[in-house]
Amino acid sequence: MDVFQKTFSVDDALEVIGFGVFQWKISFVTGLAWVGDSMEMMILSILGPELHCDWSLPSYQVALITSVVFIGMGFSSLLWGNVADKYGRKVGLVISMCWALYYGLLSAFSPVYGWLLALRGFVGFGIGGTPQSVTLYSEFLPVRARGMSIMLMAVFWVLGTVSEVLLALWVMPTLGWRWLLGLSAIPVGIFVSFCFWLPESPRFDVLSGRREKAIATLTRIARENGKELPQGTLIEYKQNERGQYKELFSQQYWKITLLLWFIWFSFAFSYFGIVLLTTELFQTESCGSISIEPRCSLECKYLTSADYKDLLWTTLAEFPGKTFAIDYLGRKKSMAICFFMFSLCILPLYACIGRVALTIFIFIARAFISGGYQVVFVYTPEVFPTEIRALGMGTCSAFARVGALITPFVAQVLLRTSMYLTLSVYCGCSLLAALASIFLPIETLGRGLQESTRLWKKREVEGKEKMKDAEDGMSRTKSGSS
Repeated sequence: MDVFQKTFSVDDALEVIGFGVFQWKISFVTGLAWVGDSMEMMILSILGPELHCDWSLPSYQVALITSVVFIGMGFSSLLWGNVADKYGRKVGLVISMCWALYYGLLSAFSPVYGWLLALRGFVGFGIGGTPQSVTLYSEFLPVRARGMSIMLMAVFWVLGTVSEVLLALWVMPTLGWRWLLGLSAIPVGIFVSFCFWLPESPRFDVLSGRREKAIATLTRIARENGKELPQGTLIEYKQNERGQYKELFSQQYWKITLLLWFIWFSFAFSYFGIVLLTTELFQTESCGSISIEPRCSLECKYLTSADYKDLLWTTLAEFPGKTFAIDYLGRKKSMAICFFMFSLCILPLYACIGRVALTIFIFIARAFISGGYQVVFVYTPEVFPTEIRALGMGTCSAFARVGALITPFVAQVLLRTSMYLTLSVYCGCSLLAALASIFLPIETLGRGLQESTRLWKKREVEGKEKMKDAEDGMSRTKSGSS
């Protein structure tokens, strides 16, 4: 046996294979999950005003319809992350999407408020697994293409939000909210139909001791891209213990974990806050405080065609938000700038500005916060190793859901008490998150995906031993000299 036999890692193989036909295909399939997720999220800002009128719901019950979705997502994000790290990225993603599809269709037949609340909570439980599509997708990308590829995949999110507004503009005036709920589940249904094509991550297979399966997947990718695998043997690093929560708080990752939890919380809190604020502010002409709580069901306000059109314009802001130059400025600076610019665009809303100016500032604010939200989706899988990558994404996503859970009570309930206080909460949170982004200890621009914390620990121990040997050598030299 040749002791000098060449070896290569999954990273080496992906760099040789490059970005090609296979990556375009997996972009489309995983992108469908994002379209479904964004449509289920966007529908919340449309469903609230409709049910507020149809079922004569007070503001806190309207806010609860949004919050219960995020409660489900918050609980399930940890579960799906654990499943993806222990049983496979594909397994976690497919099961969660099937769950979301089933309950998404059922929620369209909700007879009363209680049923709608429960079924939408179950939809949120399934949607909580959507971030694992980024985990899966990122593990098939070469280093140079990863940042821009994940940002471009986020275009699917924007397509979902725009499609939801256009669907609502077509469906709501004639067919009503039940049809909107049912039709909004179509992208998830298409994803479930195509999910059989998805391969398992070769990185996960290597850590699971399934080297032959990983080689088969890499060979398939190379064939579809018209390339050949590197010569040699694929490095195998089998690890039985994966998805361990304690690894998130190891010496290397505890600070990153805590900062990312707050950053994810702030992005979701701010992003969904501006989405919900848009429909609320479009329905009032007053400043300082908003009083639109109806005395009877006849005094409510449905969203008009003009409201839907302005909502569409502000939603289109997310397209320029995806072009942010994260491969030039880096991930940390990009997130910090997005948070700062979001808070800057919120400031003019303190004044009594007209409808056109309101739309423009909301457009710009949403462009920056949505762009920054996608940067953190790039950064998180890059900073965590393969063994806890899905778990890291899952826990971060759970904190994002906490932010999204709280934001309806600020954007829809606190707003009725004081607009100034509401805007101050969003400004303050985004500025603190900008500082948290700067304090992140690692910049991942140009960095390969890490495979294992244990490899890092091994290198650290070896480094300390070498340093100790060097110090001992210097001590002996000094003793000899004296």
